[in-house]
Amino acid sequence: MEVSITEFRRQIFTLANQALDGEDVWFTHKGRRIKVVPEGQSASRLSRIAPVEIINPESPDLLDAGRKAEMMVEIEKAWEKDWESL
Repeated sequence: MEVSITEFRRQIFTLANQALDGEDVWFTHKGRRIKVVPEGQSASRLSRIAPVEIINPESPDLLDAGRKAEMMVEIEKAWEKDWESL
């Protein structure tokens, strides 16, 4: 939902509840769009991604549980960095 700043002021509590419920709430002020996001929600974008395990059967590293865990940490850091840049 996108509204003007005036409409946002009129409906601030309704729009805040919609944002808390996970809906996109945008308002426009001086020609710029502003998105209302509850605190902590932006960090959870990564948690909403469905995990997919991709296995290369020829990779000996996947047989080592310790190495596999290290690789997953490295991959997740790269994902988080990519998501933060959005």
